[in-house]
Order: sequence, then C-alpha cells, then structure tokens
Amino acid sequence: MATPPIVVAALLVMAAAAQLASAYYQQQQPFTASDWQDGSATFYGDDSGLGADFGGACGFGANDILSLYSTYTAALSTPLFAQGNGCGQCYEIRCVGSRWCNPGSPSVVVTGTNLCPPNWYLPSDNGGWCNPPRQHLDMAPPSFYRLAQRVAGIIPVQFRRVPCQRPGGLRLCLQGNYYWLLVYVMNVAGGGDVSDLAVKRAGDPDCNYVHATHNWGITYQVFAALGNAQGLVVKMTSYSSPQQTIVVDDAIPAGWSTGICYQGSNNFY
Repeated sequence: MATPPIVVAALLVMAAAAQLASAYYQQQQPFTASDWQDGSATFYGDDSGLGADFGGACGFGANDILSLYSTYTAALSTPLFAQGNGCGQCYEIRCVGSRWCNPGSPSVVVTGTNLCPPNWYLPSDNGGWCNPPRQHLDMAPPSFYRLAQRVAGIIPVQFRRVPCQRPGGLRLCLQGNYYWLLVYVMNVAGGGDVSDLAVKRAGDPDCNYVHATHNWGITYQVFAALGNAQGLVVKMTSYSSPQQTIVVDDAIPAGWSTGICYQGSNNFY
C-alpha cells in the first residue's frame, strides 16, 4: 500500500528539522577540558590576592576581581595571554615534581585576568619566567599557597583549560557615550572568552546588528549612534572551540547609562 503524499511530506519536514537540530547542536557543543600540559607557576602582588593589580592588562578592576573571581586568578605569559584572547579563560593547575608541593598535589582552578610580561633582561630559566615561549602562570598568592609552600618561589606544574563555572549570566559593563560604546564582558562561562560581539537596539525591526571591534583584553568597542531610548541586544560568539553563539537581550534596559554594569540571564556553557 502506497504511503499518502501528505505523510511523505510530513516525514520529509521532520527529517529536515532533525538535520537542522543536529547541525545546531554540533555548532553549540559545550566547551570541555583540554589535556594536561607542562608549565611553571609563581605568585605576585599583595598577599591578599585582591586589588586592581590582578586584572590590569585584561581590563578587570579591583571590584570585578573581588566580586567575580576572588583570589582565584593568574597572570598569563604571552603564549597563554594570546593578545588578550586568554582573558577570562579558566585553568586547573597542580604542582608536580617539587619537594615544596603540598601533600597529595591538590589542584586549584583560576581565571586568567592579567598579563605576565616578559623580562628580556633575565634568562628564561633564571627570573625571566614569563619569557616566551614559556607557558607560565603568575598566580594570586592564596591560590599558589593551595599548591605549594611559599618558600618554593617557583614550581613546576601541570595545567589544563577547563570549563568556567560562573553564577548567573554574562556581566556587561558600559563605558564611553551614546555614539562610541566600550563594552567590558565579564563572568563568561564555558570557554570563558569572546571572539565576536555585535549590538543592536531592542525592539527595532529596522535595526541591524553593529559589529564591535576588539579593543583590548575583555573590551569591545562599537562605533554607532545607539541612543538609550531603547534597550540593547548583544550577540556574542566564543573564542575557544567549539564556538558557541548566544544572544543577551535582557541585560541592558531602556534608559541605560555608561558607567554601569548590567547582567543578563544567558551565558555560554
């Protein structure tokens, strides 16, 4: 008995929908942990592990460090900093092969919030710990002390990228004005990073997304006359593979102002 045409059409539609869903899922796969790599670690800054010193090169302020990342931060050597694309990424670190490692070699997860610049006046194996191509993490002291004793100074470590676990949605802090907008992207889950950002006015069917350019660290700049009569919709794509794209449409309301941080409900995973 032949299958009725309407049933065939329905099956074809269902198959096409399944293919689209499969393609979307493949595109939106979650970020997963990488393999362990060898590196080294030191500590720097105030012994509290808090303050603006721990976020300068990425754009995090003292309050951002305190409220979002606490003492679980690290400055990254040039290869890991990756011209600012490493800002916000999460690393699990463990001490290995040193008599100063804490018993059981516990691990700690930190967020990359700063750059550890090279020191070309010192050799890479004697003080120039952040000289390329070294993969080095200069940690906030409390996080380093979880791995090893303070007297160690520098320790050999194994590290790996891990998914960032963040409470709530992305935080978007605004600077600039209604014609030039500087967006600080924080509290990023998943890979912890952003490669592309675009903004448009909410509720305006004739308004297309305006793509931002990467300014530095966690900041993106938008050159457009956006005004604040309407809220803003922000679309972002992650930097790390597999890339994800999300839309945050409930963070920046009508009447928004620069100098304020807004938080949405959406995040990477």
